[in-house]
Amino acid sequence: MTTPPPALLIAGHGTRDEAGAEAFRDFVRELGRRHPELPVAGGFIELSPPPLGDAVTELVERGVRRFAAVPLMLVSAGHAKGDIPAALAREKERHEGISYTYGRPLGPHPSLLKVLERRLDEALGESVRTPADRADVTVLLVGRGSTDPDANAEVHKAARLLWEGRGYAGVEPAFVSLAAPDVPSGLDRCVKLGARRIVVLPYFLFTGILPERVRHQTEGWAAAHPEIEVRSADVIGPEPELLDLVMERYREAVKGDLRMNCDSCVYRIALPGFEDKVGQPQQPHFHPDDDGHHDGHHHGHHHHGGHAHAH
Repeated sequence: MTTPPPALLIAGHGTRDEAGAEAFRDFVRELGRRHPELPVAGGFIELSPPPLGDAVTELVERGVRRFAAVPLMLVSAGHAKGDIPAALAREKERHEGISYTYGRPLGPHPSLLKVLERRLDEALGESVRTPADRADVTVLLVGRGSTDPDANAEVHKAARLLWEGRGYAGVEPAFVSLAAPDVPSGLDRCVKLGARRIVVLPYFLFTGILPERVRHQTEGWAAAHPEIEVRSADVIGPEPELLDLVMERYREAVKGDLRMNCDSCVYRIALPGFEDKVGQPQQPHFHPDDDGHHDGHHHGHHHHGGHAHAH
């Protein structure tokens, strides 16, 4: 008899917004419908039902012994780094004989960048028909914001990757709470950089209190700056790309293949403008400042070596 595949446990932040919580629960149900071969359950760390512990109990009652937990989060901040592992450790104490692996957060995966690009196109509507039209569009990508500098840096990374090869004038990061610049300051920065048309793009999976706050702050700023065209884009939402990406994170966790983030590596993924690099053999690289002596000292550029990306 073959061992059944590990179950999938989805861990969410939680929100005080009922529509946002329902969007998460819907998403979990849809994953279950798409993958009848897998037991799928989901719960929240805080603020909304069901708690993560109830989702684990539900799986255990269905006979599950092994599961892979995937955080339904774009960025690894305190929740993904601390709260979820702590909650899972607690569940392991409560339920004898269960084992689990823990997957990594979702962003900034190329398939999510594709959805973000689609959201920008929708917000711009007919006014942007060709890539050249994008040259006067500045994007303000607004993340949740965290006290964890690494989490905030991930939003900067997403902004840069969204900008690469897509032809926007710029993609500037901002945050809705806990980190600077906030939305009004971010919009001010865009103007200082010469922006005339700005699209505010929430870096959030589903609707909720925070994305709504982004929209209100954007509208308030726009009313005070009638000379600047400002539009609001939608959140990512339960797109097919998001459903597929969660399964990709599940499969990684099951295989234990969590060594490094290669989602945005030009040698592994076709990024706009760098498609020719995928699968390229890696060559040792000599820097011009290596004073021309190719002796033993200068072969140490390991980060360019093939093994860095050969999983």
